[in-house]
Amino acid sequence: MRVGSLFSGIGGLDLGLERAGMTVAWQSEINPYACRVLAKHWPDVKNLGDITTIDWKDVERVDLICGGYPCQPFSTSGHRRGSDDVRHLWPRFRDAIRILRPRYVLAENVAGHLSLGFDQVLADLAELGFDVEWSTVSACSMGAPHMRDRLYILAHAQGDRWDWFGDQAPPPPPEREGGPLDRKPEGQGASTYWTAIPEPPAFGVAHGLQGRMDRDRLRALGNAVVPAVAEHIGRRLMAVST
Repeated sequence: MRVGSLFSGIGGLDLGLERAGMTVAWQSEINPYACRVLAKHWPDVKNLGDITTIDWKDVERVDLICGGYPCQPFSTSGHRRGSDDVRHLWPRFRDAIRILRPRYVLAENVAGHLSLGFDQVLADLAELGFDVEWSTVSACSMGAPHMRDRLYILAHAQGDRWDWFGDQAPPPPPEREGGPLDRKPEGQGASTYWTAIPEPPAFGVAHGLQGRMDRDRLRALGNAVVPAVAEHIGRRLMAVST
């Protein structure tokens, strides 16, 4: 299954879906630091750049389009201007879906989106011929020792109904050799790995952060999706689509 990634950031969704067995065909990101991360870990994947300038008629069609479109218009931590916010880029995401017609769409945003703007997303996807299922999923439900609730939206061809976010456990992950994107010590699970690292006094919130982390890296991590969540959803998707 080939994936197109929008608002790619440092590749949290991309990494999780790759671990589920998918292949990233292209990405779209403009933040300079995030672009360097993507180029390092996906050197053979084209970055289409600014989503507002992409001509989707010239882009490879894929099976799934994923993306965490900007949350600032909906976040309870901001002014919640919704569609009046210049960072409201869901319509650009919608345009990509309308022209490329993927089989599936996986989108991510903050839980506050449910009370602002989400009705329009549902209406747009329905108009494009998709059924939609959604749920808030926490990082701690995947073994990390912090809450980090996020809204995950999965759209698929109308007429196919599956329980994406139920209690059924996903298939066990395959054995992977350690690499630059998988740094857990051998034999150590995700939960043990995170809690074994002391919290730095400078932040004291997220396990595993360095005490003197530079601003670009801290912001990138703050915006990133927990790959384990994307992997869980990706494995369920792969299981029902084969």
